[in-house]
Amino acid sequence: MYRVTASCVGLNELEGAAAPEDVLEEFKHRPWHQKPQCVWSESKLTLVVENDYDEDGRALLDEFWDTVHACIHYSGPIRFEVSVERLDQHFERNQSDPRRRKA
Repeated sequence: MYRVTASCVGLNELEGAAAPEDVLEEFKHRPWHQKPQCVWSESKLTLVVENDYDEDGRALLDEFWDTVHACIHYSGPIRFEVSVERLDQHFERNQSDPRRRKA
């Protein structure tokens, strides 16, 4: 399992303050990203989700990028960042993982 954090920098206060509600509404329709949390803080829009497949964060970054461009009317240049934290390192070492099958 992964905790993926995507952020958008460059929104102004008015644009960013209204954005979390729109982003969360959009991610309600993307159940493959679990436990979405979105906040506007310190001039940064940040979305955090958990999923079981996005080890490099590219999937969330792509969907967050699409959402920001579709839902937020921004006035200046913006940039995106992504980071990933692996949550189940112990689980990976557990050979009883039902997803692992011997060939």
